[in-house]
Amino acid sequence: KNLPLPTYVQVTNLKNGKSVVVKVNDRGPFHENRIIDLSYVAAMKLDIVRNGTGLVEVRAIQPGQPVPTRQAQGAPVVATATSAGTSPGFYIQVGSFSELLNAEKMRAKLGALGDSLVKISQASVGGNTLYRVRIGPLTNIDKADEIVASLINYGINEHHIVLN
Repeated sequence: KNLPLPTYVQVTNLKNGKSVVVKVNDRGPFHENRIIDLSYVAAMKLDIVRNGTGLVEVRAIQPGQPVPTRQAQGAPVVATATSAGTSPGFYIQVGSFSELLNAEKMRAKLGALGDSLVKISQASVGGNTLYRVRIGPLTNIDKADEIVASLINYGINEHHIVLN
């Protein structure tokens, strides 16, 4: 909602890797927990029409410039889950901490959501260890919307969706 108009963005479906470049021409979306509304054609190209919503990455691009690959941007991140195994789906990340104690406090704060749903994962970013508090794995976007709506009751105003 804060990009200058018009801006071109590359939208990538995180489930299948398909991408499309679109022009942002308004300040939507107008639904909470959504980052972009797509035209029918763009949604078809990304293969998300059937579900109506999908998990996407949106990256602003400069016309005439090569579109950067995901590997070419940012510091490498090596993540390891602290719980046994990994599951398919996505997570709502509500915090990232350099101190494990702070991550554990956040997890305790969200205790009503259930210990099996709120997890701490450890990641190494640029040589530093981070402890990420995530809710999931989730496979249902409507359930994720319910959880996001309830986060305000826990005093959490910031979150983002991540794939493991």
